[in-house]
Amino acid sequence: MRAKPFIKWAGGKRQILKHLVNSLVKFKNYHEPFLGGGALFFELYNKKLINKAYLYDYNIELINTYNIVKNNVFSLINELKNPLYKNEKEAFYKIRSLEVNDNIQSAARFIYLNRTAYNGLYRVNSQGKFNAPFGKYTHINLVDQEKLLLDSKALQMAELLACDFSEVTKYAKKDDLIYFDPPYQPLSKTSNFTGYTDKCFDENDQIRLAEIFKGLVAKGCNVMLSNSNTKLIHELYANYNIEEVYANRAINSKGNGRKKISELIVRSWKSKQIRLFRPQEQVISSISNR
Repeated sequence: MRAKPFIKWAGGKRQILKHLVNSLVKFKNYHEPFLGGGALFFELYNKKLINKAYLYDYNIELINTYNIVKNNVFSLINELKNPLYKNEKEAFYKIRSLEVNDNIQSAARFIYLNRTAYNGLYRVNSQGKFNAPFGKYTHINLVDQEKLLLDSKALQMAELLACDFSEVTKYAKKDDLIYFDPPYQPLSKTSNFTGYTDKCFDENDQIRLAEIFKGLVAKGCNVMLSNSNTKLIHELYANYNIEEVYANRAINSKGNGRKKISELIVRSWKSKQIRLFRPQEQVISSISNR
């Protein structure tokens, strides 16, 4: 088996992994400042391309869960086998309301809610409290022991940091690879979801991220970013290489609202192996105006 994400994550990158992996340049250490499900990290590990990784996320519960998978995976597996974690509505809301101080129990709670909440959605309110609803799934695989053990082995090569994405500037060195996968710039006002933490990711953060991207390139790093196909993202990264790709995304809660959406991959380096995006090819109706 191969190491794979042990959690579901909205906007996960498994669908566009081949585009992210194709055309990679040689690099020393790997950095992923918006960790989420970590699909690209695990894929690079499987391909034996990871020497040392730095994995960051502002979501403290998420980073704690990764740390437990890395350092206490057997205790986590035992905790997940507790009959308390039932795929039932009453159990879900009871566990969702719990205030957990133990790190292993917190990680188990995180994985349980991720598996049983609607659409695997991780959403918090302004107080940072998880508030996604029960998913009503007929079957969940809460304890995937083989996957957790493989992921634990992969994470031995990683340093995990709970912090703002800007902290990458303290650790990234020349020839390192940095991959940014931020909350996407909304395609419309009604698609504006950035509730992964109590700190919403707005247009000012997108601009701040673009400045950090620029600074890392000037430092000699290899920098890559994925984001939505919008006017703002084109403007912010006009001086870099942009590729258009497509991924199936849920644009609303109905099944017929799931369709292929145009996304962008921005790279600081050139490659003959990718088809670069030309602005005149942009489908104007698919993006929002600023």
